[in-house]
Parts: sequence; C-alpha cells; structure tokens
Amino acid sequence: MRFFIAVASASLAVAAPLSPVLGQASGGFAVGTPVTDANGGPVGTVTALNGDVVTVKTDRFETNLAKASFAEQDGKLLIGMTQAELNGVIEKDQAAAEASLAVGAPVKGSAGTAVGTIDAIDAEFVTLKLESGKSIRIPRSGIAGAASGAVIGLSAAELDAQVGG
Repeated sequence: MRFFIAVASASLAVAAPLSPVLGQASGGFAVGTPVTDANGGPVGTVTALNGDVVTVKTDRFETNLAKASFAEQDGKLLIGMTQAELNGVIEKDQAAAEASLAVGAPVKGSAGTAVGTIDAIDAEFVTLKLESGKSIRIPRSGIAGAASGAVIGLSAAELDAQVGG
C-alpha cells in the first residue's frame, strides 16, 4: 500500500506544474481512460463518472469506485489491485449481496437503521416483518442486496405508514 501512496504523491507532484488545460481534465478522470495496476497491467476502462464515483469496466464486471482509489500517471489511472484481484472483490461482494436476500435476513432502511427482517421472498415479491410487528409485501425490485446486508429506500416510519393501522 505504501507503493500506491508514493505513486499518488509522485503523480500529484508531476501534475502540479502542468498547464491549466490539463488541470481541468479532473486528473485524468474521463470516460475511456484506461485503468492499470501498479505494474502497468490492464485492469479496465472508465465507463462513467458521477461526482466522486468512477465506474470501471473490467474484462468481466462493471463496478463503482471512489476517485480517491486512483492515482494518475502517463494518461492512465492506477489502482492498487490487479484485474484478477478487483474481479475477486466484486465476486465476493456480489455473493454477499445475494446472501443478504434470504428469509430471516435483517433489512436496513434509508437511514441505515434496522426496519425488520425478510419473512418471505420470491422472484416477484418480498414480505418484510417490520420492527413494529407489522408485515408489508413489496416488489422484489424495491429491496437491494448489499455486502453489508439488505437495504430498502424507506425508513421504518415510512414503511409503517404504508401498512397503516
């Protein structure tokens, strides 16, 4: 990891005297920019930018990474993982996300707090047993699995309000 930090510091030092036009290029963050590992091996290509989030396509996956994960050198973005390592991390996260969508799994709401548990799940619907003891059936697309657990874009109070008295 120290090598990655040294590369980042060196590339920032080199970038400082560059012309203002290059400085406006957001440090090399542009769609189509190649991403390599510290040894120059290909990792992927930038396919989208959204604020501080960079979407990178590897040979197998497309994933979102923080801009802070990269350093620039010679018109390429460097990351501290090989393509195989990044693919492995993505596979692990996908498996954890899928496992978080199972009967009995806890569900967090929009504020990151517990809203209930999954009571039933199929290809179309998920039934949640809310913390209040009430149950609600939602479309399967209304809940997402994540490595940190299942999440829904509503708070416990909002879900309770939808169930009613």
